[in-house]
Amino acid sequence: MEDFGGTAAGRPVQLVLFSIVVFGSIVNEGYLNSPSEGKEFCIYNRNPNACSYGVAVGVLAFLTCLLYLALDVYFPQISSVKDRKKAVLSDIGVSAFWAFLWFVGFCYLANQWQVSKPRDNPLNEGTDAARAAIAFSFFSIFTWSLTAALAARRFKELTFQEEYSTLFPAAAQP
Repeated sequence: MEDFGGTAAGRPVQLVLFSIVVFGSIVNEGYLNSPSEGKEFCIYNRNPNACSYGVAVGVLAFLTCLLYLALDVYFPQISSVKDRKKAVLSDIGVSAFWAFLWFVGFCYLANQWQVSKPRDNPLNEGTDAARAAIAFSFFSIFTWSLTAALAARRFKELTFQEEYSTLFPAAAQP
């Protein structure tokens, strides 16, 4: 099967798994209940925006992976080199954009975790999940960057194919 992301199975499985770990960790253990206040709060410095950002980026990255996985499956049926180039260019742009969003998410979550007050979570509930979300946000930066680089390599191959077919059109069979 021909792909444009650079792996035999299309989108790297790590992209899907990392996004699930990030949003799953935050949804499952990213909010704590305060017995004195009677309401829940985000484990990242009581900042609900930090939890919301982590969940939103994780879910949207997961959906993006599914979309491009479908495009990977459909890609061999695209006959036009120009349409293939458009698909690969969108993969480069989307992958680079997601690498940037994960970088922002990593910095934001790590900063909010760093300034969290120990008195807000005296029993250290959810700390492993919070650290996992930060770690997998960090890993996602490199995974999405690698996906963009592999798509850029694929774009060069498509450009070569287009130039080759222009210079050497298929000879007519007698």
